[in-house]
Amino acid sequence: MDPVRERRPPNWGRVARRLAAWVLVGVPTVLVLALLVSAEVRYLARAACEEARILLKRHPIRKLVADARTPAPLRQRLALVLAARAYAADSLHLSAGDTYTTYADVGRDTLVLVLQASRRDRLREYTWSYPIVGVVPYKGFFDFARARATAADLERQGYDTYLRPAPAFSTLGYFSDPLLSTALTRDTMELVATVIHELTHNTLYVKSQTPFNESFASFVGYHGAAAFFRSRGDSADAKRAAARWRDERTLDVFYAELARRLDSAYAGDLTGAALERARATLFGWARAQLTGVVGQSLETYDWRWFAQASLNNAVVIAQRLYRMNLNLFDEVYVQNGADIAETIRAIEVRLFTQPDEDPYRALYSRPGMPP
Repeated sequence: MDPVRERRPPNWGRVARRLAAWVLVGVPTVLVLALLVSAEVRYLARAACEEARILLKRHPIRKLVADARTPAPLRQRLALVLAARAYAADSLHLSAGDTYTTYADVGRDTLVLVLQASRRDRLREYTWSYPIVGVVPYKGFFDFARARATAADLERQGYDTYLRPAPAFSTLGYFSDPLLSTALTRDTMELVATVIHELTHNTLYVKSQTPFNESFASFVGYHGAAAFFRSRGDSADAKRAAARWRDERTLDVFYAELARRLDSAYAGDLTGAALERARATLFGWARAQLTGVVGQSLETYDWRWFAQASLNNAVVIAQRLYRMNLNLFDEVYVQNGADIAETIRAIEVRLFTQPDEDPYRALYSRPGMPP
């Protein structure tokens, strides 16, 4: 029989010192190596730093509104945001949390540039994958030089690209998003619609389903804004919100038809000069529509903007991102007595009780609709 050996008790002091050394030296070293090796880690670190800077600049909106030193135009806009936020929470039952209870002046006209890309021979978006939100067809950049460099790199690889500014963004309620000064450049109707749009993301967000998420938020944003202004007796802004939604429906139909025509052309596996001729023909048709019958039928958009705007596959994908199957949302709206709060609840119930990889299919399968 082996002799019994007495085990010494662990030296907890030495264990603690080793753990401390790992935390103080090992973890930072791993992070630094990750930053040096991975461009994506560097991107996320930059985004985290920018988010932290924004959060540090926050000021409570109520205090700014009550402060006589706050410029009157800013006070009026901030008071409108608080009223819209309260309406969204109390009447539309959106998850407001602490979103838009603070204000941050970012010190420049544009905070974020958003990049989208697509293959030139297919209407197929280039995607990025992130924690929580899943796979998305766009990437936001606080670093504008990096945004342009990434776009140029994708173009060298043969992709169409589209780089645009974004006046607001949502962290889906994970942080207390402040109202950014970039959002205040919008008129009163668009400002309220933006507030309600972003609060909708806090309320319902389907992972990796960006077109549904953005289209649903646009639907709630404009219908919610119209209801908000009606509740205040502001018929002018209520009518403008309703007109903007009609424009969104018009553009939804137009871009869906353009996408159909592009998909049909690309199905022929065109290459070289034949591909370029097909693209020139179809984008020429689209521009004629936007500067002609479609553009001039719009009530709230200036058709002359479309005459100057670029057109390629990435632009089409970006435009459809916020305008896809909008008729479905309106059908649910009509079925619920044109009550936007009831419609939001009905759509939530349908998505949660009939889960599907495609949230639009859940809307199609609701009672009264064909399977």
